[in-house]
Amino acid sequence: MRRLTREGRACGCERANHSPPAAGSPRGSLSRARFPKMADAKDGCGLGEVAAGNGRRLHLGIPEAVFVEDVDSFMKQPGNETADTVLKKLDEQYQKYKFMELNLAQKKRRLKGQIPEIKQTLEILKYMQKKKANVMLEYDIDEAQALLEKNLSTATKNLDSLEEDLDFLRDQFTTTEVNMARVYNWDVKRRNKDDSTKNKA
Repeated sequence: MRRLTREGRACGCERANHSPPAAGSPRGSLSRARFPKMADAKDGCGLGEVAAGNGRRLHLGIPEAVFVEDVDSFMKQPGNETADTVLKKLDEQYQKYKFMELNLAQKKRRLKGQIPEIKQTLEILKYMQKKKANVMLEYDIDEAQALLEKNLSTATKNLDSLEEDLDFLRDQFTTTEVNMARVYNWDVKRRNKDDSTKNKA
């Protein structure tokens, strides 16, 4: 038999000398396989935070890649002494984005697996309510259903936020790639110009 813990998870619970209820008994039971583990409402917690005062979502600390419009001015900034130095920093930033994408994708898969489990458990509870069943729960069926519905809402919102964060992250990929191309092309033109000047001399 499984019991529903106060953390909102179904866990195994063995009872010594427990006999199944007789047919037609108002007391019901669920096998372990029929009572799936509920999603942790904290999974993905912190998603969808809103920056104070401006209503913009914070994307899990994902740094925004700023488009380099004026490459000449950009290359004159401190720390941008050479194109190789800048390209190395941009590549490091790109790799960080790739690592963030991997972590977000893992959270997305986990949530997409949890949501069907919660829905299945809700269907089981609704069936139990219909049959007036009573199983060993720390919560009664109504409380368990309310907890599951809350977890389902949280998991769904977190999944939506993850989708937004992944979209935002892909935009940063694109911006970083464009910046790398612009700096590289700027350096090629600079080298060609230097070579042309030397040849004329």
